[in-house]
Amino acid sequence: MMPFAGGIDANPNATLLFSIAAAAIYALALELSPRLARSAAKTLAVALLAALAVMQGGPLLLVAALALSAAGDAFLSRDGEKAFLGGLASFLVAHVAYVVLFLKVGGGIGLLTAQFWRGVIALAMAAFVVAMLAALWRRVGPSLRVPIAVYVAAILAMGISALTTFHPWVIAGAVLFMASDGLLAAERFLLAAISPHRIWMRYAVWVLYYAAQLSITLGFLLS
Repeated sequence: MMPFAGGIDANPNATLLFSIAAAAIYALALELSPRLARSAAKTLAVALLAALAVMQGGPLLLVAALALSAAGDAFLSRDGEKAFLGGLASFLVAHVAYVVLFLKVGGGIGLLTAQFWRGVIALAMAAFVVAMLAALWRRVGPSLRVPIAVYVAAILAMGISALTTFHPWVIAGAVLFMASDGLLAAERFLLAAISPHRIWMRYAVWVLYYAAQLSITLGFLLS
């Protein structure tokens, strides 16, 4: 059974399947050296989710956040500090778009104190972010400290704002997004270059990240 009206050949369902296929192709090519085909697969996976949101009349902020994330994926599919900073900037703006979107559709920050489970998750998110930033601060160069601190603050804001919504899939997506970013930071900055854990962590980062974007997208389009 397909999530949207029509069969497998209906445009929304076909777009979703092509997005999932692109994500799978990138996973298969993850350990290859950077090349155009690999970058295209990574970028298309989330760009097609943005296209799906347009087709289904999703919120403009959702489309913007997904499109900015796809741009970030394009940057991060390449090597080098400039590409990393480009990806960081793209995802920073994407998180800002998500924050505005979640707060717009949510029930307000008061929900975090009104409902115990929301407050507990918010505190866990804050503790996770503080621990991650403390670990990174000692390991990254001075030129990266401020950009990373700003990004970490943005992803915490994204996670907490998601907790104000009434969409379980959106909340789950925000949690997965934070887990993915945490693993990415650990793999890139905290592990030794020859660590055997790098391989499985790269796959985990991608799976968690794509699942996060898919969960947020479907949380809005199917609600």
